Amino acid sequence: MPDEIFEHPRLASVYDPLDPDRSDLDVYVAIAAELGARSVLDVGCGTGTFALLLADRGLAVTGVEPARASLDVARAKPGGDRVRWIHGYATGLPPMRVDLATMTANVAQAIADPHDWDGTLQGVHDALRPGGHLVFETRDPARRAWLEWNREASYQVVTIDGVGTVEQWTDLIDVSGPLVTFRGTWVFAADGQVLTSHSTLRFRERDEVEAALVEHGYDVREVRDAPDRPGREFVFFARRPEG
Repeated sequence: MPDEIFEHPRLASVYDPLDPDRSDLDVYVAIAAELGARSVLDVGCGTGTFALLLADRGLAVTGVEPARASLDVARAKPGGDRVRWIHGYATGLPPMRVDLATMTANVAQAIADPHDWDGTLQGVHDALRPGGHLVFETRDPARRAWLEWNREASYQVVTIDGVGTVEQWTDLIDVSGPLVTFRGTWVFAADGQVLTSHSTLRFRERDEVEAALVEHGYDVREVRDAPDRPGREFVFFARRPEG
C-alpha cells in the first residue's frame, strides 16, 4: 500500500512544489547517457519528474508507480504523453526489454518488506535486456540519516500558486533495527486541513544489497559514492549478464 504522501491527491499535488530542487536526478540523467541507454524503466516514478527528463532527451521511458494520485500528476505534466505509465509494482510488469532500470531517491529503501524486495529485483531483472543495467541508490546506515528527521531541521513554509500557504515538517517515530519510521505533516492554510503520512524505510548494509543482487542473477559491476551526497549514500550498478 503506497504511503499517503504519494496516494492522497492533495499531497501528491503539492509534492513537487514542496521539493523543487531535483538536482539529484542530474546524476541519473548522466548515468543513462554514460551507459548509452535508449530505453529506461523508472521504478517508483512518483510524479514523473525523472521519467520526463529522460523523455525530453528522446529516450523511450516506462514509469511504474503504485500510487495512482502521483501517477495522475505525472500524466498531466507537459510531455506526459511521451512516457508509458504503468499503475502497479515492478513485481508484476508486462513483458519488456529495457537498457536501464532505475530506482531514484528513497525508492529502494521504501521497499521495506524482504519478500517485496526480492520480487522487485526479480521483476526488474526480467525486464532488462541481456547486458542491461539496474542503477539505484540507498543510504549508508552508518551515517544514521534519521537523526536529522525532526521538525526543527525539516520545517518549511511554502506558498504555492493556486493552493496557498502550506506548512510541512517531518518527525522521527521509531528506529527498530534496519527499519526507520517517520511521519510527515502538512498544514494547508487555505482551509486549515492537516494531513499526515507515515513512511518506513529499510536501511540495508552494502554487503546485504550486493548479496541480494547476486542471488537474483545480477553482476554487481560497481558501487559508487553519491556525488550529490558524498559519504552518505551508495549508488549500485548491477548488470543482467549477456546470454
